[in-house]
Amino acid sequence: MLTVKILGSGCPNCRRLEAETRAALDAAQPGIAYEIVKVTDYIDIISYGVMSTPALVINEKVISAGRIPKAEQIVQWAREMQA
Repeated sequence: MLTVKILGSGCPNCRRLEAETRAALDAAQPGIAYEIVKVTDYIDIISYGVMSTPALVINEKVISAGRIPKAEQIVQWAREMQA
């Protein structure tokens, strides 16, 4: 199972990244088992070396920061992290 973290304060872009990530992973065929964890504490966010949010972390690896990636890219990253 993948651990997917959304780093951010809870702003509209952070909520959008979470929604888009859920939609992309739920639509992926074959399915991808995942859990989403929201990280909103500033100290925890900077511990990942992230300076701009929203950020996407999969299995403790920062995948994207400061933007909302396309669904296809999220699924591709998730599949790479499963291997």
